[in-house]
Amino acid sequence: MLPGKKTGSWQGRAAQRLRPCRIHRPAVLTLLVLLAVAFMATVRATPAAGLTIVIVKPSQELAVLFRPHEAFSRPSKHSAALYSVPARQPITAERTVLPVVGHKTSARGLRWLHVKLPGRPNGRTGWIRKRATVAATTRWHIVIDTSRRQATVYKRARPVRIFSVVVGKPSTPTPLGRFFVEESIKLRAGAVGAPYALALSARSTVFQEFEGGPGQIAMHGVANVGGKLGSAVSHGCIRLSGGAMSWLVTRIGPGTPVTITG
Repeated sequence: MLPGKKTGSWQGRAAQRLRPCRIHRPAVLTLLVLLAVAFMATVRATPAAGLTIVIVKPSQELAVLFRPHEAFSRPSKHSAALYSVPARQPITAERTVLPVVGHKTSARGLRWLHVKLPGRPNGRTGWIRKRATVAATTRWHIVIDTSRRQATVYKRARPVRIFSVVVGKPSTPTPLGRFFVEESIKLRAGAVGAPYALALSARSTVFQEFEGGPGQIAMHGVANVGGKLGSAVSHGCIRLSGGAMSWLVTRIGPGTPVTITG
């Protein structure tokens, strides 16, 4: 789990015989309607059951921020303010990069971007003004399956690498949902989680604060923290081998989608 900037440490599934009978069409239609209603109820219930539908697109539009932005609940400055988005990240000072999920132009010609936002509640979105942003794209997407304890890396919607990972233990699970990379961090050799970390927009569902930080979830190495790959022993973070992290950080940048399912 990503700590506060000052601490420098990491924390983080009868058979029976039937008689032939005549079924009238109204009865068939009624049965189909009932089945459809039951199916839709099941679909609505799946998020609560912890299922995240995985959608991997060939590319993801991004917005690079060149000044702080206020995120609103609707594409209007008169709507509720949700979050003040800084122009740069707190640890690396990299420019903030947000995935774009929609566009809107107001009657006055003001252009808005519907973007994913970091922090709690997990998976939230908001609207920011398009001005003072630069458009970018990424063709990468990481999918983490906590039940299989694997991370699959996609490029242009095609899987290119699969890594074994450590995920959160039952008492401190890795949160499920659709997230993104906030910043890429090089760690000193003696740091917990070395050699690298990819800080995610996800936050722990257990820790509101951890080691001086906001309970931020990260993908990082196993150095100085341990954990057998393929196990569930972390405080919520995803741990990978040092080689896997080195491979990732040369390809994965801020804004890259990360879907966590289980």
